[in-house]
Amino acid sequence: MADFGFNEHHQNEVINYMRFARSNRALRLKTIDSCFQDLKDSRLMEETYTVDEVSDMLDGLQVLVRGEVEMELINTAHTNVLLLRQLFSQAEKFYLRLQTDISELENRELLEQVAEFEKTDFKANSKVNQETTKPKLAPLNEGGVSELLQKEITRLQEDNDKLKARLRTLESQAMSALDEKSKAERALKDLQKSQGDQQEITNMEGTVAAMQADFEKTLNANVASQKDLQDCLVSAKHDLLRVQEQLSLAEKELEKKFQQTAAYRNMKEILTKKNEQIKDLRKRLQRYESDE
Repeated sequence: MADFGFNEHHQNEVINYMRFARSNRALRLKTIDSCFQDLKDSRLMEETYTVDEVSDMLDGLQVLVRGEVEMELINTAHTNVLLLRQLFSQAEKFYLRLQTDISELENRELLEQVAEFEKTDFKANSKVNQETTKPKLAPLNEGGVSELLQKEITRLQEDNDKLKARLRTLESQAMSALDEKSKAERALKDLQKSQGDQQEITNMEGTVAAMQADFEKTLNANVASQKDLQDCLVSAKHDLLRVQEQLSLAEKELEKKFQQTAAYRNMKEILTKKNEQIKDLRKRLQRYESDE
């Protein structure tokens, strides 16, 4: 601790504050551990869970842990303010104005020195301090503020235990209510399914009866409609012949239109020229043969 330039008295004051902070930190960690243990004892009663159930348990645990951590951070900040208040009050009695450098609170080198001090010097000095101050710690068990504080802590712990037991009871009742609700929903679904099956059978019977009546009507009307079918067949044949005739006319019309296209005329002109060339060649060949 010599690196900080403290004398023995101030060093002991720092040790006392660090002991106080460590005690609060240990108490808050125990509270967080109890949150996890309560979750294990009250919610982890089944071997398998759904994703929604696990997510719900984790969300609840997150709220508890977040509240504990936030409370600890707020309490630490307020405690530091009270500590500064004591220092400033003492300084003002001697007309001093103290100044603080907030940036030094994030100095990693100094923070590591404090951590190292807590691991080494703090333990040794704590033992010496406890031995030298034993007679001064005796009045803590007597009346006054310490006794009231201890009673208040005991009362709060008892209330906390009662609230935890109450919470476990309510969670058990809620789980039972959820089970009863699930059973009732399954029973309702089964009842609706059975009613639906009965209704489906009734509908099928009505459908079969209607189909039988339609079949009888169709059978009775079959003879009467046979002539209509023959007439329809003759009409269909006539329509087929008419369609074939229209198709033939369409093909002729298409061929006529194709003949009127420029490509067809060019091709016809080329063929005509080729025929004339062939005729000319034949005439020349015949004259050549006759000259021989």
